[in-house]
Amino acid sequence: MPDEPKKRRYDSLRRETQALETRAEIARAARRLFVAQGWAVTTVRDVAREAGVSAPTVYATYKNKTGLTRALADAADLSADPAQMLAELEDPAADPADQLAAMASFDRRLYERAGDIIALIRDAGRSEPELAAIYTNGRRAADENRRQVFESWPHGSLRDGLDLRTAIDIYAAMCNIDAYSTFINERRWTPDQVEQWWRAALPRELLDPDRPRPQP
Repeated sequence: MPDEPKKRRYDSLRRETQALETRAEIARAARRLFVAQGWAVTTVRDVAREAGVSAPTVYATYKNKTGLTRALADAADLSADPAQMLAELEDPAADPADQLAAMASFDRRLYERAGDIIALIRDAGRSEPELAAIYTNGRRAADENRRQVFESWPHGSLRDGLDLRTAIDIYAAMCNIDAYSTFINERRWTPDQVEQWWRAALPRELLDPDRPRPQP
């Protein structure tokens, strides 16, 4: 009877997988506690206890509470699938209205999946300069992305009398976590309703109604 093949062991891959699972569990625990009881009162020891690990493990993984929060902010952006938005923006057939729709869809996904983290970082930033910087830098990065998209449009795409800076300001005022939260929590809209309103309202506010349309 032939010898049974030995079971392969991928110890390095196993350790890496376990480390990733630990990082993810710490992050999930931190998110639950930050949202439930507030960033300021949550300690690293609280996060460790919630995640079922030691406090030194949390420090070794994320350095400190701010590092953990920064990781949550990065994960928030990824959760909204920026690759999908980029593909839609770069579609050769996409006109300015289509690109606004792609950006609105990304914002809907971001606020639906990670709005609690964004609001938490903004609110905690009122007393924590490092968190304030994370929130401010995120807003600046979003404005820069909008600038690049708007600048790529054909001349005459913006509504008559509307300059680039004001167009960016209008977009930011319409599509933000506070507007989304008002629609969802106070007015009982669904995320689909918010996105559809953004898709309709942004072209009305930003684009010249007489702009040339791409030919089919």
